[in-house]
Amino acid sequence: MEYNPSEIKSQLSASVKRLAYLYSPEDQFTLASGRESPHFFDMKPVMMNPECAHLIGIMIHQILDGLGEVDAVGGLELGAVPLTGIVIAKSAKGSNLRGFVVRKEPKGRGGRKTGNPPGIEGSTILEGDRVVLLEDVTTTGGSAIKCANLLEEIGCSVIGCVTILDREEGGVSAFHERGIPLFPLLTRSDVAGN
Repeated sequence: MEYNPSEIKSQLSASVKRLAYLYSPEDQFTLASGRESPHFFDMKPVMMNPECAHLIGIMIHQILDGLGEVDAVGGLELGAVPLTGIVIAKSAKGSNLRGFVVRKEPKGRGGRKTGNPPGIEGSTILEGDRVVLLEDVTTTGGSAIKCANLLEEIGCSVIGCVTILDREEGGVSAFHERGIPLFPLLTRSDVAGN
């Protein structure tokens, strides 16, 4: 089935504005990066909404299709947990795409059955895998870049990062400097208009 990318983007943007966006110029929000901002995005209600999950899955697979062979998708908990599930669930029947999650604090035991090092859970991640990181909101890119470093230490090739929303606060530049393309489904401007 063919989907109109601009129509899907418009629908997702409206849903993010309705479900996930708060604006407070006087009482600013402290972000995970430590920065303060009048814009706040909580993507969990978006990822847990069936229609939004459907749109996100379509959009991410359109990006993945343009990247050639992708062996695994995943990223840092908590945002990447539902996002990885969405992408895996939207994979074509018979797909070999694998999903994983990186814990912020490794439990120390690793993947007993998967052979993954401590902190990486889900499917087995192998040396030589071509991996795409997933992130719900990108500010500076710091968390996802740490995740990329961990994956590269075990011999994976991180070929991109897909984020639902780029806050337009340096993430694209940080990923570019790191040699990893960032693919935002939406930007802050798409939702907030400024």
